[in-house]
Amino acid sequence: MTETVVSTTKPQSATTASARGPGVPAPPPPAARGGGRLRALDGLRLVAALMVALYHYGGRGGPVSEAWGTSPQQQFPTLHTPFAYGCLGVQIFFVISGFVICMSGWGRSLRSFFASRVSRLMPAYWAAVLLVAAVFALPVVAYETVPPSDALVNLTLLQQPLGVDRVLGVDWTLWAEIRFYALFALVVVLPGANRRRVIMFCACWTLGAAIAQGVREPLLDLVLMPQYAPFFIGGMGLYLVHRDRGDAHAWGIVGVGFLVGQHYAVRSLWNASDPHAFAHRTSWGVVLVVALGFLAVAAVALGRLDWANWRWLTVAGALTYPFYLVHEHLGWVVIRALHRGAHLPSAAAFALTLALMLTLAWLLHRFVERPLTPRLRGALSRVR
Repeated sequence: MTETVVSTTKPQSATTASARGPGVPAPPPPAARGGGRLRALDGLRLVAALMVALYHYGGRGGPVSEAWGTSPQQQFPTLHTPFAYGCLGVQIFFVISGFVICMSGWGRSLRSFFASRVSRLMPAYWAAVLLVAAVFALPVVAYETVPPSDALVNLTLLQQPLGVDRVLGVDWTLWAEIRFYALFALVVVLPGANRRRVIMFCACWTLGAAIAQGVREPLLDLVLMPQYAPFFIGGMGLYLVHRDRGDAHAWGIVGVGFLVGQHYAVRSLWNASDPHAFAHRTSWGVVLVVALGFLAVAAVALGRLDWANWRWLTVAGALTYPFYLVHEHLGWVVIRALHRGAHLPSAAAFALTLALMLTLAWLLHRFVERPLTPRLRGALSRVR
């Protein structure tokens, strides 16, 4: 959810890669055509974010029911079940993250990688935490606010391991991203990224995550994230496919990532047998959405979507992260105001809420991320 899609590279031959020998970082290959940017991946990130928004607005019960006044089952009797599959946008985000972090970490120093990740992650996140906390503190807002002390801890992004109330419901995914960044930085970026090291990292993480699941050791589970690791690993495999499209090892990583990942997705999200479920997600439906996510990123990796090179996709990619941060809780407030306050029909309130959240995301990008990200990156890059 947090990545900026950086300049892409043309695939490099396996012969050239192996000639350098292990431990030697690859020099950046020449820029690809089309402005050197994977704009289709930008668009795919926005699609995943919109999937999550559909889930939060119309594919679940709980607090959003208070916003609508009734359950979304009544508001969207036909669409609430398809909307319920939108939560799988998170798994698609993780696949994209594996691809992008592997791409952006290649040839970078640990300091540069750290500065890039922190400066990309934190400015919009700080703004979103402060904005949501302030809005929820208003007397006219019906939702419970987070205590000030807990809100301050949220600014560190360590609220989940510290057991502190969360300001943003979606920030559990950022905690997973941070752990992925830390593993990748220590194992791949610090010694220098190359093909063999990434392959070994993916293989060892896959095996370690399976062992962690088997022994049910909380510390191993916390570090190795068995539920989410296959998606990050599959994304890294797809980046290796992008660099060398004939790489059987990379395709093997992608295949194992998908097979294990769909298992975890089905196990956690399948609920067709639960008579009290909000919506009945079938196992085949979950597998299909996960497969489509992998196939979409694979199409980008193989250059099949190079034709999708419109400039507006770059803007879409820039809006994805701030939109993802603010859309859930602030969206509920807007839905309540539009539907129950202004008496707009459900469909109109839904569409207008999405439009307003995208507008807010643009404002956060324009007035928070654009000025603060390069300054923060520069300050962290100069730290000795």
